[in-house]
Amino acid sequence: MEGTTTTATEVSEERATNRARFELELEFVQALANPYYLHLLAQQNVLSQPAFINYLKYLTYWKEKEYARFIHYPHALHHLDLLQTAQFRTEIGKDGWRDFLNQKQYDHWRTWREDSKRFTTQNKVNNEAEVSGTAETNADTMQE
Repeated sequence: MEGTTTTATEVSEERATNRARFELELEFVQALANPYYLHLLAQQNVLSQPAFINYLKYLTYWKEKEYARFIHYPHALHHLDLLQTAQFRTEIGKDGWRDFLNQKQYDHWRTWREDSKRFTTQNKVNNEAEVSGTAETNADTMQE
């Protein structure tokens, strides 16, 4: 019986190859979080090449939960989404867009905890108001 058998060495080589590809793609996707890197790619006309655009489409699998958990810079996934549009690929080549994106990213990093605290505090106030309103409504109903 002749069949295809996979040796331990072949499996080991395949795993090493898959791991290297995984690490390379992860590193590249995370580099997309840097507006200056995106600007450089646009300046070098990389973002206008059809093969690269297809590669960006391929990389959207990183948004799936099983892969996204490895991403340390969530803006990378947001930028990957933006790169799917021709307008963004064109505009990011402009200094003003690069600076705008960089400032927005900085502002988000600087204030995201404040926003979550503000959101949590506002929800707490709203919940307390709802509970008080319900209690007042119940008291009014009982008096009638």
